[in-house]
Amino acid sequence: QAQLVESGGGLVQPGGSLRLSCAASGFTLSYYSITWFRQAPGREREGVSCISSSGDSTNYADSVKGRFTISRDNSKNMVYLQMNSLKPEDTAIYYCAAEVAYGSRCFKPQKTYWGQGTLVTVSE
Repeated sequence: QAQLVESGGGLVQPGGSLRLSCAASGFTLSYYSITWFRQAPGREREGVSCISSSGDSTNYADSVKGRFTISRDNSKNMVYLQMNSLKPEDTAIYYCAAEVAYGSRCFKPQKTYWGQGTLVTVSE
């Protein structure tokens, strides 16, 4: 069946880096845009970054712009989120999600497929 599986989360000190991965199976990833969301304890889920199906268009939340980079390799059915200069406020569960549409729907939560999430903790 179709699924997304995130990996790469962990504990990192402020200023450090992590690279999250999102592995797709059971469907053709190249037809879908991918969005990374995150949800911190006690807070609403928020969109972090998204990438079009071909990878030629990306979008970032203001809070991560200049620090995070989204990319994809459709030949490997993978999407990545490189996170640099991490801050304690980046602590959250990070999810990847897929849908065919892109553009204005980038950070909308109505997606076709969701992963189970990976925990990122930024702390001393």
